[in-house]
Amino acid sequence: MTDESTGSTESATAGDDTAAPPRRRRLRLLLSVASVVLLLDVVTKVLAVRLLTPQQPVSIIGDTVTWTLVRNSGAAFSMGTSYTWVLTLVASAVVVGIIWMGRRLVSPWWALGLGMILGGALGNLVDRFFRSPGPLRGHVVDFLSIGWWPVFNVADPAVVGGAILLVALSLFGFDFDTEGRRRPDTEGRRQPDRASDTESPERTTAGPVTEADTERD
Repeated sequence: MTDESTGSTESATAGDDTAAPPRRRRLRLLLSVASVVLLLDVVTKVLAVRLLTPQQPVSIIGDTVTWTLVRNSGAAFSMGTSYTWVLTLVASAVVVGIIWMGRRLVSPWWALGLGMILGGALGNLVDRFFRSPGPLRGHVVDFLSIGWWPVFNVADPAVVGGAILLVALSLFGFDFDTEGRRRPDTEGRRQPDRASDTESPERTTAGPVTEADTERD
């Protein structure tokens, strides 16, 4: 009995040891992606503030694609401009949730998507806390305009792209805590035929009775 308990303990420990390294690698991947997005976002915003004049577009491709410096009090792509402090609190909660979830990550694709969202959320949170008019109410720096689309920065497409990736992963059966695609428990299993199950006892019973009757005759 002691040997069995020892064996089960050793197998459980071995399972934890094999599961831990992939989770640490996924967490490092998540933080690496987030760091790259955050760095790009902060650097491009600093350059935009120094090199561009507000509301004076600089042409890249005619009037379709321009550098246009604006201060955005809303969410991604200038949405929700009247709820700056609410958006700041929501973004802070998202950051905390992603960091907590990152400890359980196994899927590299989920790590990529969550890293994009985390980096973008942190990039805009830097503006919310450290830019005017003050903490929780700071306006985000946007500088790239494409056609009729609202002016945006590096963080905005990172957040949106990461969210789209996570939705696609969920739809196609990729969970954050598994390596590959999940499979239903019933896949490949054949359901018992109730009609045949109910008829088979009668047939097995009827067979011997019939033979006995014939022998008596």
